[in-house]
Amino acid sequence: MSECRVLLVDDEDAYVETLAKRLTRRGLTVYTADRGEKALAILDEHPVDVVILDVKMPGMDGIETLTRIKKSHASVEVIMLTGHANVDAAIRGMEQGAFDYLMKPAEMDDLFYKIQDAQKKRRLAGHGAD
Repeated sequence: MSECRVLLVDDEDAYVETLAKRLTRRGLTVYTADRGEKALAILDEHPVDVVILDVKMPGMDGIETLTRIKKSHASVEVIMLTGHANVDAAIRGMEQGAFDYLMKPAEMDDLFYKIQDAQKKRRLAGHGAD
């Protein structure tokens, strides 16, 4: 896989830290944000291929964050992460342009392959990391 830049957005610090380390070990460039507003600021400053976005966060939730990402960075693919109680929200996210969703905690291989698929879709559409 060519270089892939990923932004992890989740308010659970320990989860983000562990996930970031594991994805970095697999050769990905990883940025992290603990809330939607910070994620949008990172996207404005850094080229990103795929966003891994938690549905349930304080302040701006994942659906609102997704809407704003798609408005200002339409070519960025977004994978929603959700707990069992928020599957409906993840499905709403897909209706608003998310690439896919995974249940939390996601298996590392499943997440990694989903990231690869999202990056491939983005590149086939003619978008490198902007």
